[in-house]
Amino acid sequence: MAGIGRWRGSRATTTPWEFLPKFHPVTIAALLLTLLLIFAFQAENLTTRWLAVLLLAVPNVIQVYFNSTLACLLMRRLRVPHNVASPGALIGASNFFELAVAITLFGPSSGAALATVVGVLVEVPVMLSVCCICDQSRGWYQARVA
Repeated sequence: MAGIGRWRGSRATTTPWEFLPKFHPVTIAALLLTLLLIFAFQAENLTTRWLAVLLLAVPNVIQVYFNSTLACLLMRRLRVPHNVASPGALIGASNFFELAVAITLFGPSSGAALATVVGVLVEVPVMLSVCCICDQSRGWYQARVA
């Protein structure tokens, strides 16, 4: 029974993941277009309600750093390898799902959508800094795990 659906020398031996690189340019373009549309719908709110944007942004920054630090420290304590802990810290601090839910439920020009757009606006640069911190802390992290 081993090898059912896999014939030697045929195209059936390819894995389902081998086609993903072909979609890379499309996924990048779709992400950028999505962000562009989201910010276009919220342009007036982002520029005129700057105090609300600030009040939404500060807790979001704190939340991303807190969650990623907590996830990284817990994984270090559990002796999870750095190459698993770093992406785990990023995933634990991510908020992109809330954006889709808020826009779907309340509409693209709602206050809920504004809150989640500010989250994305803040989260992208903060997550990049978390990536840099994870990369820079590799030696410290592995000193305890090894």
